[in-house]
Amino acid sequence: MPENFIKKASRDANILKSIVEARKAAKAANATKRKAALANAEKYAKEYAAEDASLIKSRRDAKKAGSFFVEGEAKIAFVVRIRGINKLSPKKRKIMQLLRLRQIHNGVFVKLNKATWNMIRKVEDLITYGFPSRSTVRKLIYARGFGKVNRSRIPLNDNSVIESQLGSKGVACVEDLIHEIWTVGDNFKAANNFLWPFKLNTPAKGFEKKRHPYQKGGAWGNREENINELINRML
Repeated sequence: MPENFIKKASRDANILKSIVEARKAAKAANATKRKAALANAEKYAKEYAAEDASLIKSRRDAKKAGSFFVEGEAKIAFVVRIRGINKLSPKKRKIMQLLRLRQIHNGVFVKLNKATWNMIRKVEDLITYGFPSRSTVRKLIYARGFGKVNRSRIPLNDNSVIESQLGSKGVACVEDLIHEIWTVGDNFKAANNFLWPFKLNTPAKGFEKKRHPYQKGGAWGNREENINELINRML
């Protein structure tokens, strides 16, 4: 047999061996990651259950004592753009860009502090917002979640998409992402910027009167907990 045939066969065997070994290593690594993701999901489920139990206990204790229990203020809001660009001042246009609400029916999570409240109030007639529940945050990310990878909109159908962008922040799977958003963790900004603005549908049965605030039977402004009902109609 010619020498070049022998060399080629040896080279092909080495390449095949390296491919098989790489596949085995990748399979083992994926199994480890899945196990870690499952453990995190179970840990978060226990944390949420304890949080809910504590809230129920505080309400019952307050009722038993004949007093009132006041829950803590919301940490995040979900903001939805409901009006277009007609007669939009440059200042409002800039705020909408900072909120990443460039298109009608786009929605984003916003960490609530003095600066973001001021921004929201200046464009309140263009948006509707409220305080989403944990189940709504989960539903949004699972149903309409897309990530920003190299300025491209990538669906979150694989944890590797999240890990490639947020792994260094300790966010490696969808449950980690949900937990970071819901708890407004130390890496909330990175996690929220990774999430592409949610593209929602026109709500079933339509919006109320867009020229009037929500408190007067209209569409714009603060809906508080009622934002959850609107989001369900827009998914």
